[in-house]
Amino acid sequence: MASSGGKSSSRTLKYEDGATQFRLRLAASILSSRPLLLRNIRSDDLDAPGLREHEASFLRLLDRLTNGTKIEINATGTQLRFKPGVLLGGEVEHDCPAGDNGRSVGWFLEGIFPLAAFGKEPLDLTLRGITDGTSDVDPSPDYLTASFVPTMVRLGIGGDDNMPPPSLKVTKRGAAPLGGGSAEFFCPIVKELRPLELVDFGKVKRVRGTAVSCRIPPSSAARVAHAAKGVMHRLLPDVWIHTDVHSSGGRKRMGTGVGGDASGCGPSPGLGALLTATTTEGVCLSAECSMNRNTDADADSSHYDPGRLSDRRKMELPEDLGKRAATSLLREIHGGGCVDSGCQSFALFMMCLTPEDVSRIRLGPLSQYTIASLRLYKEAFGVEFKLRAEGGGTGGDDDDEDGFGSGQRQSRSQKTVVCSCLGIGYRNMARAST
Repeated sequence: MASSGGKSSSRTLKYEDGATQFRLRLAASILSSRPLLLRNIRSDDLDAPGLREHEASFLRLLDRLTNGTKIEINATGTQLRFKPGVLLGGEVEHDCPAGDNGRSVGWFLEGIFPLAAFGKEPLDLTLRGITDGTSDVDPSPDYLTASFVPTMVRLGIGGDDNMPPPSLKVTKRGAAPLGGGSAEFFCPIVKELRPLELVDFGKVKRVRGTAVSCRIPPSSAARVAHAAKGVMHRLLPDVWIHTDVHSSGGRKRMGTGVGGDASGCGPSPGLGALLTATTTEGVCLSAECSMNRNTDADADSSHYDPGRLSDRRKMELPEDLGKRAATSLLREIHGGGCVDSGCQSFALFMMCLTPEDVSRIRLGPLSQYTIASLRLYKEAFGVEFKLRAEGGGTGGDDDDEDGFGSGQRQSRSQKTVVCSCLGIGYRNMARAST
C-alpha cells in the first residue's frame, strides 16, 4: 500500500511494498507526470535483494522511450526513485533477458501498452527474447493481439486520420527458457481516447485458436488442436484451430501465417495453445496455456531434450494441454465479462484516461491484481470507479440461456460487475500540436 503521507505531503507516489505492480506504477507515474518512490524492493531476500534483471531491463526500455526521465537506484537495489519524462515513441529495439530468471517479451509489452499511444511519434517497437511457453506467468504476444489490441481499437486508437490500427506480430518464435524469438509492435498516436461502452456480452458465435510448437514433433500441435476442438464442439460447431509448427531443423514446417517465418525458432522446445471466443456483440475473450514439463525443482530446464525418453515422460500430454486450454476459455466465458481476466486492469487503466464522460465496462469476477489496480488509479489519477454487481446473466437478452445461445440451461449464480468512471480527459499534447 502507499504510504499515508504520499498523497497529502507531495505529488510523489510513495510505496513501501517493493516491486508490487512494478510496471503499472511506472506507467501511471509517466502518464500522471508524478514522481515515483519504491522502497523495500525484496529487502527481506538475503540472497538476492533489490531489483531483478528483467525489472532493470524494463527501466532501460522506458528510458529509451522517453526524454528527460531520471532513474535513481540505491546501492543495494532496494529503493527506486523515478522521475518521469516525456514519451517519444519512434523506432526502438530492445533485448529482453532470457534464461531461467528471465521474463517473456509479453511481460514487457504488457507494461508498454498503456503508454504506446501517447508519444510524439507512432511507436515501432521490436523486442527479442522469449515469446512462448510462459503463459502461466506472462502473456504471450498472441494473447495480447487477441485480447489487448481489440480493446485499444474500441478506445479509438488507430481509428482516425487514416492511421493503421495497432498491430503485434511474432516474427520469430522463441520458447522458454532460452528464448531467441522476436516480436514487433506498432501503435499509432492519438490526440485523445474515446469513452468506452462495453456492457453487452451477447452470445458466443465462434471460437478460433492456434496451437504453437517449437522443436517438438509436428503431431503434438495437431493433438492439442484435436483435443481442444473435442471439448468446444460439445457446445458450438464453429471451432477452427490452426497449427503453427516449427521444426528443430530451423524452418517452419507448416502453419497458417499466424506467426513465425523461414528463420525458424529459438533453441528451446515448447508447446502452447491460444483460444479466442467471439460473441455476437463483438466481445473477444481469450485464454492460453503452455506445456507443463513437471520437472524437478532442482533440474536445469535449459538442458531439457525432447529426444530423451526420460525427459519426454516429464512432459504434459498434448491432449491434456488442449483440454486445459479449452477449459480455461470456458471459465472466462462463464465469468460473463466483456474482457477476459488478464485484460481487466489494462481496460480500467485506459478508462481513467478517457474524456470527461462516463465509461462503462462489464467484468467477470475481479482478480486480486485488478482490485489492487483500482487503488493505484485512485491515488495516481484521482479516479474512483463505481462498481455495481449484477447477479446472473452474461449481458444477453435471455438470462435463462447460456452464453452459447444453444438453448441449454446452466446455473446463473455467476455475478458480473459493471465498472463505470469519469475519465480525466487525458490529451496527448504532442499529437494535439501537429
